[in-house]
Amino acid sequence: MRLKDFNIIVALIFSVAIFAQNKVSGVVSYSKNNKPLINVKVYDKASGILTTTNASGYFQFETAKKEITLVFFSYEYDVNEVKINTNNASDLKIILNDLSETLSEVEITARKRRVFELKRLNDVEETAIYAGKKTEVVLVDQSMANLASNNARQIYSQVAGLNIYQNDDAGLQLNIGGRGLDPNRTANFNTRQNGYDISADVLGYPESYYTPASEGLEEIQVIRGAASLQYGTQFGGLINFKMKSPNPNKALEVVTRNTLGSFGLYTNFTSFSGTKDKFSYYTYFNYKKGDGFRPNSEFESKNVFAHLGYQFNKKTKLSLETTYLNYLAQQGGGLTDAMFEEDPLQSNRERNWFQVDWLLYNLKFAHEFSERTNFTFNVFGLNASRKALGFRTNRVNQIDPGQERDLIKGDFKNFGFESRLLTKYKVFSKDATFLIGTKFYKADNYQKQGPGSDGIGADFNFASDDFPNYPNQSQFDLPNLNMSVFGENIFYLTEQFSITPGFRFEYIKTESEGFFKRINTDGAGNVIFEENIEDNQDFERSFLLLGVGLSYKANSNFEIYGNVSQNYRSVTFSDINITNPAFSINPDITDEKGFTVDVGVRGNYKGLLSYDLGAFGLFYNGRIGFVQKGLADGRVVSERGNVGDAMMYGIESLFDFNLKKILDLNNNFQLNYFVNTSIINSEYTASEQNGIKGNKVEFVPDLNIKTGLNGGYKNLLGSIQYTYLGKQFTDATNSTAAGLSGVIGEIPEYDILDVSLSYSYKNFKLETGVNNVLDNSYFTRRATGYPGPGIIPSAPRNFYTTLQIKF
Repeated sequence: MRLKDFNIIVALIFSVAIFAQNKVSGVVSYSKNNKPLINVKVYDKASGILTTTNASGYFQFETAKKEITLVFFSYEYDVNEVKINTNNASDLKIILNDLSETLSEVEITARKRRVFELKRLNDVEETAIYAGKKTEVVLVDQSMANLASNNARQIYSQVAGLNIYQNDDAGLQLNIGGRGLDPNRTANFNTRQNGYDISADVLGYPESYYTPASEGLEEIQVIRGAASLQYGTQFGGLINFKMKSPNPNKALEVVTRNTLGSFGLYTNFTSFSGTKDKFSYYTYFNYKKGDGFRPNSEFESKNVFAHLGYQFNKKTKLSLETTYLNYLAQQGGGLTDAMFEEDPLQSNRERNWFQVDWLLYNLKFAHEFSERTNFTFNVFGLNASRKALGFRTNRVNQIDPGQERDLIKGDFKNFGFESRLLTKYKVFSKDATFLIGTKFYKADNYQKQGPGSDGIGADFNFASDDFPNYPNQSQFDLPNLNMSVFGENIFYLTEQFSITPGFRFEYIKTESEGFFKRINTDGAGNVIFEENIEDNQDFERSFLLLGVGLSYKANSNFEIYGNVSQNYRSVTFSDINITNPAFSINPDITDEKGFTVDVGVRGNYKGLLSYDLGAFGLFYNGRIGFVQKGLADGRVVSERGNVGDAMMYGIESLFDFNLKKILDLNNNFQLNYFVNTSIINSEYTASEQNGIKGNKVEFVPDLNIKTGLNGGYKNLLGSIQYTYLGKQFTDATNSTAAGLSGVIGEIPEYDILDVSLSYSYKNFKLETGVNNVLDNSYFTRRATGYPGPGIIPSAPRNFYTTLQIKF
């Protein structure tokens, strides 16, 4: 698209008339002491939630209605219903009384618990637009998942179509993909925490080595491919971890959770939270250790998070967040198919280690210029490192000879800012909402590969002086610069139908400055040739992404939605600068481009059924993947590069049935049944590589089902969940027979059954469960590098018990 076309689009978005609506505002306070109440939800009785009170008890919104019935709801107070005339509805004084009767513990729990565990985002939230997009929000507090070990299979059970690597029993890393996207370290999603980036390098190395403790999460927001316009260009979309908020009604609240589990698992989660006048805070410490379910798989992890907030007034707030994670894990290495069949839990690697050191920070300024215009400004940064040490060879069954190990160090330093301005207005008497934003991001990364020690322990110092002839040596500075401008606009053509066009303009400058060492030896291992080869690259590009979303809401319980959005994925420096014995890199590898389409219906039928049924298409140009290539000497090697053009398309659905209401059970019961299904087809439509066109795309199980029953009686709750994934390929040549490396080959179909229970009594809560009840042997991953290479087995049957105390 030419710049002239881009200017026309921007001009159309900006050249609109602005008209005010009827403003409704006021303060909600407690009847006994007139204290303002925070987090009171304000509902339009006819259409749903409108807003929430801030720290000063203040609320405001706009409406075109002349009369409206408002419902003010808080868990701790009685509901107040007020009918008002909006022509004279500023500075309302709303009073909430104590609950009209003393409630039992189970009744209080029922007030707090939603009927359905998954919700969708509103059209507009703070300074973000979600109209017409496929959004799924996991309510973590309501989940019966094993939160202590971040069990992603359970936590994301109602998010359609996700493909999850399950290769550790502590949830140290999140590995999710979907729709044919590689799950490795969630690198095909833009991953954020409270709206700011947390991955190593958003474009150059978008892998997420840090995952927030699930016990500290309020919800997880998943927005599919159309999120590329507001949050970044990734094909997967956005995953945003929303941390728990400070308790608005106490100066100090303490929650401590201790978990014991199989294979020596112990975790502790302790949080402190509260609000005092204009100051609020939420902080936690999370500790994990265990032996792992395989030999040579011990780990220890420490994670600290802190949020500090200050409410200057009802319109202005400043918050500071810091996160620190450090973990050390021994890695048992990968297996060949023959080794997995012989003993899936064996390990022949005793000297492989992995360490992560992660420091995140974010400063957020939020200001409300008027009742219709909001502004947010985030300054964020990362100072982190990852270190991988071990004996790696493409012959996975080879016994470790005890010589020098391969050591890779990566240092990541980046910072940036993102500003957003959102305003609501009218166009020819119709509602509209406009968002404009900009992002600046600068990264200075460093990566070095070379010989590590010949010892056993986690010694992450290079031993170049002891092993000068080690073949895999390289050193690179990897600076990245990214600037972008993005915007979206909701046009409500009628009260039910909206159209949301958007754009994102990106400028990216990727540099690589360094060298790798080439060493040739004779048959006796003597060096006959050695040189340092400089490899300096400067890749600069700019482009425009466009998209549009459509939404028709017949009422508050039924919506038809659709969107189409362009996507882009930059080549990462791990694609071009890592020497790996398991595969080679095509020197002509370049960026991926394409677009995503979603269309579906979602809603709630009379409180009996929550549903989301949709179809999608994901279209790739120059998809990066692996192919098997034959060499002149008869060898076959695995090569990573641009395989060809591909398409993935399918149907995704979630149906959640409220059996309590269907069976007319009394309020002592809770009972839901859900079924989450994804049926996907895929095909390489074009390729310059022989034997690729017409093949299936990697990481696409044709059938993906998660189904379960959740419920209980009074304070005793339980959950049973069944997961099934069909077989999937790991390379574009659709290899079924695996080689000695275990890297390429089929991932067979597998199924897992999980059971969870919990019981609450006053300030105590006891949770327990069994994961993989049937003790199935299976794997979900063939790793090309660490923690392999080779097959990485998944956990056998395991147990856990958690005791929570809240005071």
